[in-house]
Amino acid sequence: MGDLFDYQTTRPSGLPLASRMRPTTLDEYAGQQHVLAPGMPVRRAIEEGKLGSIVLWAPPGCGKTTLAHLIAASSQAFLEVRSAVTAGVSDIRRVAEGALERRKLFGTQTLLLLDEIHHFNKSQQDSLLGYLEDGTFSLVGATTENPFFALNSALLSRARVVPLKTLEPDDVRILVVRALEDQERGLGSRGLTLSDDALSFLIQMANGDARLALNGLESGSFLAADGLISLEILEQVFQKQAVRYDRQGDFHYDTVSAFIKSVRGSDSDAALHYLARMIEAGEDPRFIMRRLLVLASEDIGNADPMALVLAASAAQAVASLGMPESRITLSQVTTYLAEAPKSNRSYIAIDRAAKDLESHPIQPVPLHLRNAPTKGLEEMGHGKGYQYPHDFPGARVEACYFPEGEYNTPYYEPSDRGHEAKMTERRKGRSKS
Repeated sequence: MGDLFDYQTTRPSGLPLASRMRPTTLDEYAGQQHVLAPGMPVRRAIEEGKLGSIVLWAPPGCGKTTLAHLIAASSQAFLEVRSAVTAGVSDIRRVAEGALERRKLFGTQTLLLLDEIHHFNKSQQDSLLGYLEDGTFSLVGATTENPFFALNSALLSRARVVPLKTLEPDDVRILVVRALEDQERGLGSRGLTLSDDALSFLIQMANGDARLALNGLESGSFLAADGLISLEILEQVFQKQAVRYDRQGDFHYDTVSAFIKSVRGSDSDAALHYLARMIEAGEDPRFIMRRLLVLASEDIGNADPMALVLAASAAQAVASLGMPESRITLSQVTTYLAEAPKSNRSYIAIDRAAKDLESHPIQPVPLHLRNAPTKGLEEMGHGKGYQYPHDFPGARVEACYFPEGEYNTPYYEPSDRGHEAKMTERRKGRSKS
């Protein structure tokens, strides 16, 4: 608790490096360009002191607390900091009393940073409403949980949600290099250097968490007897050996290739081996999930239609969870897809259809299949003669659905595996009737 100006100007040397290196301006703030790039509405509102109450929804270590301090500075507000883990309604009442007194005596506005706001129950959340309504104080709530589930609608109607993202590797790189070079707040006065492979490893281990990166850098600096923070030192700090994996080089592409081919080949154990390699090396879980989404259609398709359903649900889960929890979801999808019956018939079918389009002139859609939304089009024959399948036994009617011309059909030929075997049987039954 305390005002922002102490926060900005007083940086005791005994504070952890991550605390000392907190940005003091929006220009120093790394990442979150989707909301904080120059000219973006949220940034303009912060700079003009007109942001109002917000809820910052973000993973750990991406700058929620820092941004709250910068918001308070821009609005010249006194910052009160509380954690919803330990605070209660009585604490909120005291913040409100202080805010009213401060406004009366000095004309100063108050901003409440309520960390872990999702820990407040409904009645505790309701205790904030009146104060936000009459402007006693403004709120910056910080949460790692989905606020649309964790917070009640009354609070969300008074505090808009601003989602933040996990820091990109380049954002973490900027913060680490800045801390290494900064003479006043950082480690610059010690003349330390960080090897390139150690920097890459540190960024990988941080996985978008700025605090973790800076804590690792500081711990490594204490072990650098000769001034060099090496890969070996950081491996000691994190108690983890660097995995040989270059996300831009051959190891990246070879590992991904082996992973996909193992799933396609129905070897779930081998697939898990390569998945573990990618996870341990800090591969973006969203990248892995995209490859699995493609595979669910390309290599499994209608042999098990649930494969794509599961993969699509998993993609949403991975986007919401982040790491390390996403590794469990990735493992579930990987093993399901590896063990599922395989078919690439849908993949082959669309390629066949596309090839026909290349080799034949495109003919008009038959009149009986055209849309007839107006009387005029209906009089021109649009939709005339169309037979509605549900009016016939088995909801099927023999009709021509192709434009005029010759086509190299069938495009789609279901396999004899999984659900497609049932599709093949249904086709055979239709041909006999």
